[in-house]
Amino acid sequence: MARKRKGRPLDGVLLLDKPQGMTSNFALQKVRRLFGAQKAGHTGSLDPLATGVLPICFGEATKYSQYLLDADKGYYTTATLGDIRTTGDSEGEQVEVRDVPALNDLMLEDVLSEFKGAIDQVPSMYSALKHQGKPLYEYARKGITIDRPSRPIRIYRLDLTDCREQEIDLTVECSKGTYIRSLVEDVGHTLGCGGHVSMLRRFKAGHFLLEESVTMDMLESIDRNTEDGVVNTELDQYLLPIDSLLPNTPKVCLKNELASSILLGQAVRIADAKIDVPPQVGTNRLYIVRNDQSSDEAYSNEVFAGVVEVKDDGWIHAKRLVNFNVE
Repeated sequence: MARKRKGRPLDGVLLLDKPQGMTSNFALQKVRRLFGAQKAGHTGSLDPLATGVLPICFGEATKYSQYLLDADKGYYTTATLGDIRTTGDSEGEQVEVRDVPALNDLMLEDVLSEFKGAIDQVPSMYSALKHQGKPLYEYARKGITIDRPSRPIRIYRLDLTDCREQEIDLTVECSKGTYIRSLVEDVGHTLGCGGHVSMLRRFKAGHFLLEESVTMDMLESIDRNTEDGVVNTELDQYLLPIDSLLPNTPKVCLKNELASSILLGQAVRIADAKIDVPPQVGTNRLYIVRNDQSSDEAYSNEVFAGVVEVKDDGWIHAKRLVNFNVE
């Protein structure tokens, strides 16, 4: 007999502005408890040092978190130059101190231009990338260095926003898999003085922006008004729908027998579907029409039902579906 999950069967997406000094997993578990949710997961971790956009998926939304893991990201960061740390950020132990050259905007812009566009990057030893089933940081903490092949990434934007005697502020927009610590270390190496990340704030994760996020303090202030052991459903106002994870994905809508068939995993034909705009071949958002007979006139309501694959032969195949019953 399957063990019953604790908590509410809650579905949706929360945009959390993660506070500094907290691991992403700790933030996730704290938010899950506040919402009293059965199931939750995040869409790509932030270091304890980092703050900013951390999308958290509840329930059925966890099935679609990969689409955000693969999305581009945006960061504000401060690089402290001349101070080399084991971890590449201010939480690591100091390894070496070097003189910092006299900085000016022209020299820095010239160095930064080398890192714009498509480049190869060697991941940090303190990353969560796996080697023989273990994250690299576990080896690093034991003083073991693993050879890491460089990986192709893309830096769409690398702007110098401020320059001080030993610090530079940067705005970075980049592809998935980019390590800002490694980028800052590489910039410091090119300047000849080394450096580390002393501030990191993610302002964008895919299409989700920092100004749309809610802080942990805001969530906790609402929760304080409830009795112990009681979940305050006022928090639900901050949840976004599941399909907010796939805003630019083409859409296809099915009803009646077609909806029932696709939700049973059976392929259906495009020619039989209700389609305002012909779906593109490839991944599409699936919506089904639920009819409500509670009023004198029945009306239709489109409900997000998952992701399907549209083939070039005119058939639609289920790919990843939301778990619910069709009325």
